[in-house]
Amino acid sequence: MSHSPPAYPAKRATILDVAAAAGVSRQTVTRAMNGMPGIKESTRQRVQQLAQELGYTPSRFAKGLVQGARTSVGLAIPDLTNPYFPAFASSVVELATLRGWHVVVDDYGHGGRSGLDAVQHLAPQVDAVIGYLGGYAQQAQSALGRRPLIVLDETPGDAAGSINFDYDHAAKLAVDQLVKSNRRNIAYLEAGFAAGGGGQSPGTVRGKAVAGRLQHLGTSWSLIVAEETAEAARAAVARFLREHPETDGFLAFNDLMAAGVLKALSAAGRTVPGDCAVIGMDGIPLGVLLTPQLSTMALDLREVGRAAVELLDGLLSGSVIPGSEASRLTLRHQLIHRETA
Repeated sequence: MSHSPPAYPAKRATILDVAAAAGVSRQTVTRAMNGMPGIKESTRQRVQQLAQELGYTPSRFAKGLVQGARTSVGLAIPDLTNPYFPAFASSVVELATLRGWHVVVDDYGHGGRSGLDAVQHLAPQVDAVIGYLGGYAQQAQSALGRRPLIVLDETPGDAAGSINFDYDHAAKLAVDQLVKSNRRNIAYLEAGFAAGGGGQSPGTVRGKAVAGRLQHLGTSWSLIVAEETAEAARAAVARFLREHPETDGFLAFNDLMAAGVLKALSAAGRTVPGDCAVIGMDGIPLGVLLTPQLSTMALDLREVGRAAVELLDGLLSGSVIPGSEASRLTLRHQLIHRETA
């Protein structure tokens, strides 16, 4: 038997919606949601369950809400120090503002917070959430109830909408470019926590795609794993080059780490692309500021933001059904040829 996901309301459920569904007064809902005395425990549990199903969360801004208030969208970002995320966030904010929406940003990459923590923090303030949650799609959608969640770059689970990227396509373009330019000893720099050489098993989706393409072509290659910063990438590649001076091609997890690769190659006296070619991924503006300018598997970050905002617009208006094929988008990178490959 097929199951159609429930439609998400265009506006956040109100305390009056919960009261009507539960057959109680507004004051009883207030008591139930705030743990106040004066009501039966069974009533409290019933009201709280209905509130979750309707997507109602008491808002600290509730007194200021009026009928017809602007749609408020949460934007969960893991690390605003990585240039990729400010570029993406800027696109979302610009395009959401054009629709008259209010955007609340949570940069959760500090103090051990997770994507789920960000959504739980945003939930009392917003009608929907867009975010890179790092694997918390299922729990985050549950926390939002019937309000739509759009996740990027992860398995969507029950999330209302998702945007993923065709890493197999990106890996094919990047690896084939290196092989075509006669690079025979290629290293892939993966984002992770075990710096140094790391066998042949990348942990990320994009890393697995790169490994798969290299193995398919039968190309000699090595894996390096480093924390997702330029400095960690530089240090890891410097160590690797001392043991593997024959390396003549690098693919990096992202452009930020590719900047670290270029720094390590320069310090080792290696010319780029003469001695060693380098290709990054994401296409952030940093690439054109590097010397030499970075070749990269680029996403149009404005297009990613536009896709997220338009998908959310469809979910809020009801023109896109949550969890449907139309709510699952896949975008592709393109190879930008610059000076490093």
